Amino acid sequence: MLRQLLVGGAASVAAVAIHALVMTLVVRVAAGTAARDPAWPSLHLAGTMVATVLVLMLAHVLEVLAWAFVYRLAGAAPAGATVYFAFVNYTTLGYGDIVPAERWRLLGPMAAMNGVLMFGWSTAVIFEVLRKSLPQRSRAMTDAS
Repeated sequence: MLRQLLVGGAASVAAVAIHALVMTLVVRVAAGTAARDPAWPSLHLAGTMVATVLVLMLAHVLEVLAWAFVYRLAGAAPAGATVYFAFVNYTTLGYGDIVPAERWRLLGPMAAMNGVLMFGWSTAVIFEVLRKSLPQRSRAMTDAS
């Protein structure tokens, strides 16, 4: 059990590190673009939000791949199904069509816990980007009136 906790903890740290780097970049870029005065504020806001969500989705895919790498190294999932298994656990779908090797059963719930936290964090970042982008939009709309 200790080995599972250590390996799962290491995978979680890797996912958190990926998320932290991407989140820092996303918030900085959003703050930088909010300082500009776009000609089409609504279109700029929509573009900013779409770009933010796409980058967050990419971050989640990288985190799933980190978990898949750990599953592969540990031999926890059947060969050829490690990425699928990582996605199912990380997103908490829990289909149950693939089960991990018995000695690695704790990795699935640890990946699910990590995924829930990362999705919550992403939601917070989306709202932060929106918050940083809205004042610029409000000023632009007021100026146009």
